[in-house]
Amino acid sequence: MPEIRQNLVTREWVIIATERAQRPEDFARKEWTRKVVPEFKSSCPFCPGNEDQTPPELLRLGEEESWQVRVIPNKFPALSRGGFCERKLEGIKRSMTGVGIHDVIIETPLHNRTIALLPDEHVEKILQVYKRRYLEVSEDPQIEQVVLFKNHGENAGTSLEHPHSQLIGTPVMPYQVRDRVEAAARYFDDTGECVFCRTLQDEFQDQKRIIVESYYFIAFIPYAALSPFHIWIYPKNHAASFGKIQEEEIKDLAKVLKLILAKLYYGLEDPDFNYVIRSLYKAEVLEYFHWYISIIPRLTKAAGFELGSGMYINTALPEASADFLRSVQPPSWA
Repeated sequence: MPEIRQNLVTREWVIIATERAQRPEDFARKEWTRKVVPEFKSSCPFCPGNEDQTPPELLRLGEEESWQVRVIPNKFPALSRGGFCERKLEGIKRSMTGVGIHDVIIETPLHNRTIALLPDEHVEKILQVYKRRYLEVSEDPQIEQVVLFKNHGENAGTSLEHPHSQLIGTPVMPYQVRDRVEAAARYFDDTGECVFCRTLQDEFQDQKRIIVESYYFIAFIPYAALSPFHIWIYPKNHAASFGKIQEEEIKDLAKVLKLILAKLYYGLEDPDFNYVIRSLYKAEVLEYFHWYISIIPRLTKAAGFELGSGMYINTALPEASADFLRSVQPPSWA
């Protein structure tokens, strides 16, 4: 019989469709062969030698001729950099000028190296850049929320093949973020506990959904995962802001993030995915919010029921998905 589970963090109800559930390996791409992609493409604006095809860079790691990570303004930004955010109210219609920040983080000079295939040391550099830009943008008095995210593959919304992430700073706190913050605050008021820390405790006790555990981090599939192979990476130490991450934690997170993405790459044959760093910068939420990374492989599509109800149907049992990923052993050179 199907089971309806509640995601304690998001408060959303999820149908775990056990009678329609697929085996974990069935989610792998059929007849997949590793795509042959060159290290350099002359037509790619993100490849070395084509720096003049991008807007002037905001940040660079490495020497000019041998850079490792670059940050540039998005050439086609969702929000405009600079200017004053003006709010308008006409009757019941509210609006504001679209002022904000939209960065592109070019993760590597190599056109064919996603994070799953990069050395741990290089993933550290990407995370260092994430932290630096997160802190810089968060200090802008007009920015209310900073979202760091990655789209990998066409089904995840990427438009350029070269490995990159993005950062968007918005002048408002998006409703989904505000809703989760308020839910976390209510849980804290009712119980005196951080809902994220409590979730960690439960996962440690259960063990069934944990994929990887390191000194500072734990990667697991939530009890009420919204979709197949939906993964959370939580810091064990309570912290509301990704901007507070320390250097030794970055080193540890680089290993965990790379390993999880490598398990997806080899176990599910390079699925399209999104990941987002869910974090808050404001000091007043320190007690009850806990930053984390959410990884969402794009293995299924939302249909009419999901769009009409906001309720998800997950056709993969979270415990079976976690067991499958634990068994995937990427090559040592990956």
